[in-house]
Amino acid sequence: MTGPSPTAPTRILLIDDHRLLRDGLRALLARHHEFHVTGEAGDGASALRAVRSQQYDVVLLDVHLPDMSGIEVARRILSVFPEVKVLVLSSDHSHSCVHEALLAGVSGYILKDNATDELIRALHAVVSGQLYLCPEISTDIVASYRSGLLPNVAPPQPILSERELQVLKLLADGLRSKEIADNLGIGAKSVETYRARLMEKLKLGSVAELTRYAVREGIVPP
Repeated sequence: MTGPSPTAPTRILLIDDHRLLRDGLRALLARHHEFHVTGEAGDGASALRAVRSQQYDVVLLDVHLPDMSGIEVARRILSVFPEVKVLVLSSDHSHSCVHEALLAGVSGYILKDNATDELIRALHAVVSGQLYLCPEISTDIVASYRSGLLPNVAPPQPILSERELQVLKLLADGLRSKEIADNLGIGAKSVETYRARLMEKLKLGSVAELTRYAVREGIVPP
């Protein structure tokens, strides 16, 4: 009679545009059998494709990516997969960035300078359902709140559904409603509905403004 099977390792997606850093993190995590890097991405778009194609338990990401904000990546992941734990690993410890990441729903925030010492401890914490902030971040947050210096953070952008993102991308690419409908296999009236919903959600008044938004947010290339 065999005993119980061992607990499956925590599946981790690494998101950072520096390959050397990803290599170092992968080597560090390989020394801990309870964690397993099952995916990597160097930008936000690749990261979003990865989470749609494979299951992950933890997403470890930087807030500064070449095509979009890592915080926006976190928002989009958590809007579809709320059970995933997002742990930020960044060199940016500004109050506004940390505050915005917490508003997006991340489970932890640590600094790259201390990654070797803190990463495993932080991963254990977020996997067990705790919020983990490295001591430097915790100290800064407490000091700022005690001083009344609350970060001035703009409200987060509305979360767009997968279909809304598809329609937005095709609109920004210059396709007309009929072409978008044919491309997505939906009716032209549905395209008009999605376009109106996008304008309402994003508080924009024209396709030109939608296009500028899509470029600014890295949804389409400039």
